[in-house]
Amino acid sequence: MLDFQYFEPGGRTIVQQGYKRILVVDDEENARVALSKILAHDGYDVSSARNGVEALNYLRSKDVELIITDLNMPEMNGLMFLRELNRSHPASNVIMITAYGEVESYLEAMTLGAFEYINKPVRYDDLKKVIDKIFKTV
Repeated sequence: MLDFQYFEPGGRTIVQQGYKRILVVDDEENARVALSKILAHDGYDVSSARNGVEALNYLRSKDVELIITDLNMPEMNGLMFLRELNRSHPASNVIMITAYGEVESYLEAMTLGAFEYINKPVRYDDLKKVIDKIFKTV
């Protein structure tokens, strides 16, 4: 089952997003690949990582304008990743996505600087609104 619901009413036009770079971090391969493909189709420069450790390693050599990360992942969950990210890349824009939305994790993510916290399944149109809002400020 894919976590991202993507609707194409009447077809979609590929929109150039000025090569905005997005890093998708999710241990669920289907969700990571699906979201990466949708974002790339919309004109973003997309990379992905399977967990927070892999994402931090990637960010040592590359910059991105937005990170979309899952909460529950092995090795380093989304909140631990966000803490480490604050140390190494404090100005990062982060959207936290989870199938296990709890008030405590929401509050902690927002306190740690997440721009938005979204529960799965995610409707792409809703996610796109948040992405557009972030990129208006970048």
